[in-house]
Amino acid sequence: MAELSLPAPAKLNRLLRITGRRADGYHELQTLFQFLDHGDTLKLRRREDDRITLTPALPGVDHDANLIVRAARLLQESTGCRLGADIALTKRLPMGGGLGGGSSNAATALLGLARLWQLSVSLNALAELGLRLGADVPVFIHGRAAWAEGIGERLTPVELDTPWFVVVHPGIEVATPAVFGAGQLTRDTPPISMARALQEGPHAWRNDCQPTVRRLYPAVGEALDWLSGFAPSLLTGTGACVFCQLTHSDEADSILARVGDGWHAFKARGCNTSPLHQALGLH
Repeated sequence: MAELSLPAPAKLNRLLRITGRRADGYHELQTLFQFLDHGDTLKLRRREDDRITLTPALPGVDHDANLIVRAARLLQESTGCRLGADIALTKRLPMGGGLGGGSSNAATALLGLARLWQLSVSLNALAELGLRLGADVPVFIHGRAAWAEGIGERLTPVELDTPWFVVVHPGIEVATPAVFGAGQLTRDTPPISMARALQEGPHAWRNDCQPTVRRLYPAVGEALDWLSGFAPSLLTGTGACVFCQLTHSDEADSILARVGDGWHAFKARGCNTSPLHQALGLH
C-alpha cells in the first residue's frame, strides 16, 4: 500500500459544561462528542525518504506548525520510522469553527500514516501522542462518540441519537483563548454524571461557552438567533459554528436554502463511529 485517501470528520459538542479551572490554566470540562459524516480529506502517499510535505499551505499557518506535519513527525520520532509522506489536504471545515478540524486532521494523519508505514502501534499509544498535539485529538483517534471529562481527554464511549444536523458558520473565526480567558465565562457549573446527562437528553443540553461567545462575537449570536427560528440551536465548542438537530434530511435542505450571504452552512448526519474508523475497517 503506497497511498491512502481518508476522511477527517467534524465533531460536535452536543453539550459542554465547564466545572472548574485548574492551576495550570486549563479548564475542567464535561462534554459529549459526536462525529459528523462531513469533514476534510487527507490523501497520503508514502515516501521512501523521511520527508513530510503538505499541500496546499493554509493561510496564516506555517508548514512546520500545521498539526498534520507535527503529527507525522511525532509518529516518526516515537517509532523510529524512516519513511515519509506527501500529504494533500482538501479543507472543508472552517478554521476556528469549533468543529475540531485541526484535531481531526492530526488524528487522521496519525492513524493513516501508521497504516501506510505498517507500524505496530496501538490506538491507546496513538491517542497518547495525539494528546500532546491537542486535547480533542484522542476522541478522533479512538473513533467513538464519547462522554469526556478532564480537559476532554478522559473518554467513555456512548451511543447517542443520530439525527440530521444543520451547521452554520457565520463567516468569522473565534479565538478559543479569548473565550476561555474571558472574565465572565461560567467556570463553576456543578458536575453531573454521564448517566444523568444522557437521561436528560438533548432538550436539556447546553454549552457554557455560549453566553460569552455571544457577547464577544455578535455574529455568532445572530447565527444562533436565526437558526433557532427553525429548531433549538447550540454552539459547538467555542464556536464559531452553531447547529440544530432535525429528524429528516429534507428539513435540513429547506433551512439551507434560506442561508444568507456571508454564511457557510451544510447538513450532515451524526455518527457514533467515526467515518475515519469506518474507512480503515476499525469499527
